[in-house]
Amino acid sequence: QVQLVESGGGLVQAGGSLRLSCAASGRTFSNSAMGWFRQAPGKEREFVAAISVTGGNTVYADSVKGRSTISRDNAKNTVLLDLNSLKPDDTAVYYCAARRGVVVRPQNQYEYRDWGQGTQVTVSS
Repeated sequence: QVQLVESGGGLVQAGGSLRLSCAASGRTFSNSAMGWFRQAPGKEREFVAAISVTGGNTVYADSVKGRSTISRDNAKNTVLLDLNSLKPDDTAVYYCAARRGVVVRPQNQYEYRDWGQGTQVTVSS
């Protein structure tokens, strides 16, 4: 099992940037695929980005593709999500998720076993 703690959220103006961080504890982090999801008020949780165990493969939601980057540092047990050119529609609670081994469908939240508590991102217009 992996324990996850997100940080880096906050209030930012449209067009700005944020770096979200997910700190993981537990020996299985380096063997875990990682994902970021978000949930806006009144909406279902949706996929944002995912990264494979080695970091060699990444996938992004169309809504953030081209303005976000997911990365991981297995030596530091950390996953990062850089968000650029932020829009008010990006306002949501952002969650980090983990699943040991290979994730067949990284966009599917039910593939992930472990979740963090979330960090709020608010983008003002």
